[in-house]
Amino acid sequence: MTIRTILVDDEPLAIQGLELRLQAHEDVEIVAKCQNGREAISAIKTHKPDLVFLDIQMPGFDGFSVVQGLMEVEPPLFVFVTAYSDHALRAFEAQAVDYLMKPVDESRLADTLDRVRQRLAEKSSVNEAEKLKEALAEHAPEAAAEIVDGGDGVTSSRFEKLINVKDRGQIFRVDVDTIEIVEAAGDYMCIKTADNTLILRETMKDLEKRLDPRRFQRVHRSTIVNLDQVRQVKPHTNGECFLVLDSGAQVKVSRSYRDVVARFVH
Repeated sequence: MTIRTILVDDEPLAIQGLELRLQAHEDVEIVAKCQNGREAISAIKTHKPDLVFLDIQMPGFDGFSVVQGLMEVEPPLFVFVTAYSDHALRAFEAQAVDYLMKPVDESRLADTLDRVRQRLAEKSSVNEAEKLKEALAEHAPEAAAEIVDGGDGVTSSRFEKLINVKDRGQIFRVDVDTIEIVEAAGDYMCIKTADNTLILRETMKDLEKRLDPRRFQRVHRSTIVNLDQVRQVKPHTNGECFLVLDSGAQVKVSRSYRDVVARFVH
């Protein structure tokens, strides 16, 4: 798979240096080079690249303004490239794949491109799965229903393995395998692991889309549980029950969600 790429930097030498380093990666095709943010937005809308290496500090439209200027279209993957480390938090908030310091280190660039390839492969898998589901929904609705229920795992690669959480002025990279419980608190999510609780500004609905539903199930209107962490089911009154997790924590399952959880917990 060719990674169609755009380079954006107001310094021609910086573009040349990055272009030279990218020559070592045969699957990277540079389709455009831009020297300011307005050029970048136009080129991205025209070429629809897979990846954009984006300088942050540019006159006029900076790198973050470029990302904001693409909100109405499906954005490419972004890697921010800058001489200033103090932009790292905003870069991860903008869902950047990575954040590279100038001059770009070749080994760091290789790691970044590996991450890009993984993200593109996951995206491709999701697109193919969606096409398959649409076709099945039209011609074989029963088979489509089985896929939605998770029968064949077609969409398993679309879900997050790591979640970036900005909390207390720091970026935490949370391995989803370690998450026990996610609880809604207004416009925030409390993500709980066995030894930590982090606050993420995101809606329950949006976070659910990022987590594999075969593992992460809502057991209450405001609670999601990692079913891999469940070790015991304790019946309670009125058709409710408690899930006992590896850490010893107990989560109450409301009656309306009990049947959903029962399909996964044996």
